[in-house]
Amino acid sequence: MEQYEPERMSPVQRAALRRSFRNGRVSLSRRSLLRASAGGALAVGGLGALSACGIPAAGKTQGGVSAEDHSAKEKTINFSNWTEYMDVDESEKHHPTLDAFAKRTGIKVKYTEDINDNVEFFGKIKPQLAAGQDTGRDIIVVTDWLAARLIRFGWVQKLDAANLPHAYTNLSAQFRNPDWDPGRAYSYPWQGISTVIAYNKKALDGVEVRSVSDLLDNPKLKGRVGFLSEMRDSMGMTLLDMGKDPANFTDDDFDAAIARLQKAVDKGQIRRFTGNDYTSDLTKGDLAACVAWAGDVVQLKADSPDVDFLIPDSGYMTSTDNMLIPNKARHKTNAERLMDFYYEPEPAAELAAYINYVCPVDGVKPYLAKIDKDAANNPLIIPDKAMAAKSHPFRSLSQKEETAYEEKFAKLTGA
Repeated sequence: MEQYEPERMSPVQRAALRRSFRNGRVSLSRRSLLRASAGGALAVGGLGALSACGIPAAGKTQGGVSAEDHSAKEKTINFSNWTEYMDVDESEKHHPTLDAFAKRTGIKVKYTEDINDNVEFFGKIKPQLAAGQDTGRDIIVVTDWLAARLIRFGWVQKLDAANLPHAYTNLSAQFRNPDWDPGRAYSYPWQGISTVIAYNKKALDGVEVRSVSDLLDNPKLKGRVGFLSEMRDSMGMTLLDMGKDPANFTDDDFDAAIARLQKAVDKGQIRRFTGNDYTSDLTKGDLAACVAWAGDVVQLKADSPDVDFLIPDSGYMTSTDNMLIPNKARHKTNAERLMDFYYEPEPAAELAAYINYVCPVDGVKPYLAKIDKDAANNPLIIPDKAMAAKSHPFRSLSQKEETAYEEKFAKLTGA
């Protein structure tokens, strides 16, 4: 078990963190816009920044440290999630799927939208976790890089598979074995996040775009191409285009991908590196094509007939927001029952119809079709087998790698 130690940020990492808060995924909170996610600056910088809060480094900890499970006597669950990340009714006062769970089980869910970004939320729960205390939460939803850290520190509980039959059976294959939680012993995905290529058909004016190479090399697109300011997304898509696996690459591979992007920057091919603010440029046609987040594209397509997306033959990047049970949670069994509930196709479909992310539940499509046929047929929400096979995660990074890679990427982007 990795021991938690305070981490310090370099000036470059601090700048990257500020950039993520200003215009990255951290800066937005709507169901169509992606969560503060796999941005490397947050992965290192956020934890580093928070290490200066006066909380001593934790000593050796063990995973699965629970208080007595009060689930049988206390029919409740404390669930912390992101804003706008749960289905609501027309009155916007009730969550239909949570109400259905409570009606079926008699377990009341205290649902709190108190996660605005991974870094801030980690700051809330770190003191209790480091001290071996109850956070007051039975389920938390955090992005994969932070989930990996919490697991390595031994700050979340191992799940009881007996309480998760639907989750075990219905979890989509593409999400089953992340390198940071093989077999999903400690976590289950809440939703998936995909990185694709988006384009404006009118702005392209007949120019064909099928790959990242087209973005980087076609002179007809000079100055009208965008990449993301999140390192894992832009570097992952570039590595894939170069025939490298983002889940298994070397320092030399990373440096070659940096050099490839640098060449495009030097010749003015790339207009800029952006957070979610690429959406307005893409809609207006200032960007003809760009690396984009699928949650944005779903909404942009609904509002603009000129915007569409493609999946390169080389593949696309994917990450996840994940449900975990913190150490000392009082209602572990209840929490597992709720986690499992969202892997039943009907509630999973209701959730997917509202939030429009990648649904991690197999078998949900016919149920979603009854609610929203367009959503059910949208591969950005329900990937078909061919698309799922093209998805790739970015591998876990050591602290040394994280620092080196972020600094190189920041130099490239001019951060």
